[in-house]
Amino acid sequence: MSEALLQVRNVSKVFHGVTRACDDVSLHLKAGEVLGIVGESGSGKSTLLKCLGGMVKPDAGTIGFSMLGDRKRLDIWRLSESERFSALRTSLGFIHQNPRDGLRLDITAGGNIAEPLMSKGVDHYGELRDVALEWLERVEIDPRRVDDLAGTFSGGMQQRLQIARNLVLRPKCLLMDEPTGGLDVSVQARLLDLLRNIVWDLRIAVIIVTHDLAVARMLADRLIVMRHGRIIETGLTDQILDDPQQPYSQLLVSSALRV
Repeated sequence: MSEALLQVRNVSKVFHGVTRACDDVSLHLKAGEVLGIVGESGSGKSTLLKCLGGMVKPDAGTIGFSMLGDRKRLDIWRLSESERFSALRTSLGFIHQNPRDGLRLDITAGGNIAEPLMSKGVDHYGELRDVALEWLERVEIDPRRVDDLAGTFSGGMQQRLQIARNLVLRPKCLLMDEPTGGLDVSVQARLLDLLRNIVWDLRIAVIIVTHDLAVARMLADRLIVMRHGRIIETGLTDQILDDPQQPYSQLLVSSALRV
């Protein structure tokens, strides 16, 4: 897997010495690929995503990530905290299920988008504002709201704003944790269409965690099914959703069809 952007080997995470949230998980992600991770609540998928995103330290295993055009993969958990933060800030985006966890609600929409650029040394007000306006349009938010506080936006609009904030630095990889969770059906559909178009346009690698198999089918090239912290099946998305091999995967698919 020398061409993989992300190489995860034997990652495990145990909480309170008892709960194995991740149990010997290995996976890879290629540049430009969209990988879906599905499973019921408690399957370990969100914990795995937070390990990949530098938020939760695994108890065992390695997470190798190719950063900033370097062909050599660095184990993000062997870096110092400051090195890890610096590397992930520019190479990795993280979309939280609750957009309020990924935004600064007390500053403007434009400020939320501009802040990552400022951390990279861009300090020209006109340039920052132009980029903010461009990204508001790109995520289908009225640019006239550039000076509105993020806290005044609806949940769907906040999720769009969080996407813009994460993508303004053009990261190599985007991690998404239930990005449509808590939104009504019509808002979900528009957001999914927006995500699909942006991912395709930027050719960005994505890992998306979701319990919604329709979301996985729409966005993911490959799929991983998790249960009790372990990967029990993996393959092309259509292959798994149309012809699941494992009994648990079959149950997930049949349950989704009954909804």
